Amino acid sequence: MIRESDNNDLEKIMQIWLDTNISIHNYIPQEYWTSNEKYVKEAIQEAEVYVYEDNKEIIGFIGINKGHIEGIFVEEKYRNQGIGKELIAYCKNKYNKLTLEVYKKNTKAIKFYEREQFKPIKEDIEAANNEVEILMEWSQN
Repeated sequence: MIRESDNNDLEKIMQIWLDTNISIHNYIPQEYWTSNEKYVKEAIQEAEVYVYEDNKEIIGFIGINKGHIEGIFVEEKYRNQGIGKELIAYCKNKYNKLTLEVYKKNTKAIKFYEREQFKPIKEDIEAANNEVEILMEWSQN
């Protein structure tokens, strides 16, 4: 089930965010994620966040801000089960156009977004960690 998050969800959302970033982005030092935790916690409270629940337990979420997907995060043991696809579909029903940024080294995520009809628009280097990011876009035809 997908629902809008509330303040009671913040701790679990932050744990999923941190665990996922550390495990997926192993080419970025762990300190980068832990040092950004406070900023992300504030940003999450300002964004639209939709959580995916299974038996009333949050196992994934998507954060979106004015049609820009800030991130999709799913607990490791629940990945590759269609949860990310459902979260994207949920947002596709709310917006005519979606954008997101993904690290170029995160090839699994890029393939996932391409399957979801996102197209690469441009590449840039994220100044904070010197990693190449790809801006991708999906729009209803």
